[in-house]
Amino acid sequence: MNKKICPWASTPLYEKYHNEEWGKPLHDDRELFEMFILEGMQAGLSWITVLNKREYMRKVFDNFDAVKIAKYTESKKQALLKDPGIIRNRLKINALVQNAKAYLEVKKEFGSFDKFIWQFVKGKQIINKFTDIKQAPARTELSDAMSKELLKRGFKFAGSTICYAYMQAVGMVNDHMTWCKEYNNLKRK
Repeated sequence: MNKKICPWASTPLYEKYHNEEWGKPLHDDRELFEMFILEGMQAGLSWITVLNKREYMRKVFDNFDAVKIAKYTESKKQALLKDPGIIRNRLKINALVQNAKAYLEVKKEFGSFDKFIWQFVKGKQIINKFTDIKQAPARTELSDAMSKELLKRGFKFAGSTICYAYMQAVGMVNDHMTWCKEYNNLKRK
């Protein structure tokens, strides 16, 4: 593995995700919704589990189309719970549908999910200066505020730790190690 990248990127799949996605500012509403769902699906599991199942979940979850997901019936949810290709957890499947509904309400109110979610960092990536992975927090005051607002709006699997992981994933914060090649790549952008 590449020693010039964050130490958690320790497998080929993690390295690809690290180099191509993690920490890069994301502003596409559908992709922001997908990442929020995936972060919730990850709760209690390793991220590699999510990455391994992501392509299949895209197919089964209608490419994370919130309009379609919001209309999932009880029978559709039951069918999902029987599908070994996804993360089968009743609470997470129920949250998938509820989060799609909440997401659509936020889009209606703010014009885009991007505008709503990026307001927590005032529209600009926070650049941290961590030299050791142990320095990166599991949650912050900003993720606490985001969590509180999301939960108030009906989102599920939106605790502060999930919100901070989401902020890292979609590039609201740059938590690459300062010595990681991606740290300066993002800083330049």
